[in-house]
Amino acid sequence: MQWTQEQIKEKLCQLELEHGDLDDVIQTLMSQQDFDQLKVSRLKKRKLSLKDQISNLRNQLIPDIIA
Repeated sequence: MQWTQEQIKEKLCQLELEHGDLDDVIQTLMSQQDFDQLKVSRLKKRKLSLKDQISNLRNQLIPDIIA
């Protein structure tokens, strides 16, 4: 399925918000004295996955330039 520029921008915005929210959750959990390391690890993996998706969508917004 080919997405329009607007659909890509909308999805990008959603992913960036989720990425920021995850960062806040991770920081909050890690500030606790006895935080769940497994949960933090899973959240960090999800955050990294979101970062990859964000990068891929940004690349789709940049036009291909033949050098």
